[in-house]
Amino acid sequence: MMNRLICAIFLMTLVLGCKKKDGVKVMYLAHTLPQTHPVHKGILEFQKALGLKSGGVLKVKIFPDGQLGSEREVLELLQIGSVAVTKVSAATLSNFVPEYHVLGIPYLFKDKQHQFDVLEGEVGKSILQKGEKFWLRGLCYYDAGSRNFYTSSKAIRVPEDLKGLKIRVMNNQMAINMVNALGGSATPMAYGELYTAIQQGVVDGAENNPPSFVSSNHYEVSKYYTIDQHSSVPDVLLIGTKYWNKLSDQEKVWVQEAADESSQAQKQFWNESVEESMAIAKKAGVEIIIPEKSLFQEQSKSVLETFKKEHPEMSDIINKIKNQ
Repeated sequence: MMNRLICAIFLMTLVLGCKKKDGVKVMYLAHTLPQTHPVHKGILEFQKALGLKSGGVLKVKIFPDGQLGSEREVLELLQIGSVAVTKVSAATLSNFVPEYHVLGIPYLFKDKQHQFDVLEGEVGKSILQKGEKFWLRGLCYYDAGSRNFYTSSKAIRVPEDLKGLKIRVMNNQMAINMVNALGGSATPMAYGELYTAIQQGVVDGAENNPPSFVSSNHYEVSKYYTIDQHSSVPDVLLIGTKYWNKLSDQEKVWVQEAADESSQAQKQFWNESVEESMAIAKKAGVEIIIPEKSLFQEQSKSVLETFKKEHPEMSDIINKIKNQ
């Protein structure tokens, strides 16, 4: 933590998010993911595209692997102007920009095509802009896949199969409500403790996307993976408005175009990662189950209704997504 603080102070005093030398602006981009991650590969595409479009006038220096702190810490660095760009989960961003909560509603999207039609359309672009009043301007969305259930000893084929099962979830009220609505027993737990917890039977399973299921080695202690796609929370590429406002109109165009191109490339990187992960899991003997998604959607309707009652101001956004 101290090293991160020292590094952040160094950045603040040196550049306020951007160093200019010999007519070249260097944009500092920090995120928490490893360099093998498909989202990092998308960020490399952003770096490449921006360099080409600007003729080298705008360059991106990337700090991966959480070098400058957690997602929340880096968001705060964007707000004060010491880092220019970051990638965070929309779930984390919802703590700053309430509209991002909508994207975490269970079974919100019909499928992947519907999800990105929404995100790249009027609704998605509007949500990206909502962050400006919090000094966080959204540039584009990255695919972070869909979260699915996995269990150690009992397959989940219909919602009733969750009854009595302890399912690890993030410490997030919507995730807790969803598992409980489906009949399971939501069990918040630190991610780092999960492998041992499944192995020892402290919990019966968990939920996450395919690359995370495999990279965490949870496939070694979980024999069933049910692709119900209950949550499809995207990642968001963000630029601090303090940095954005310093750019010329042409530079803003270059940044936005580079972000959009990287978003399209990143989708392919994600798809490849999912295929690789599922192949590894199958080879290890994990049964991949594709259930009737509508059954789970119907069973979890109460989560959406509760959210609407607690956030009536979000109803218009939800309706637009549902009707698209």
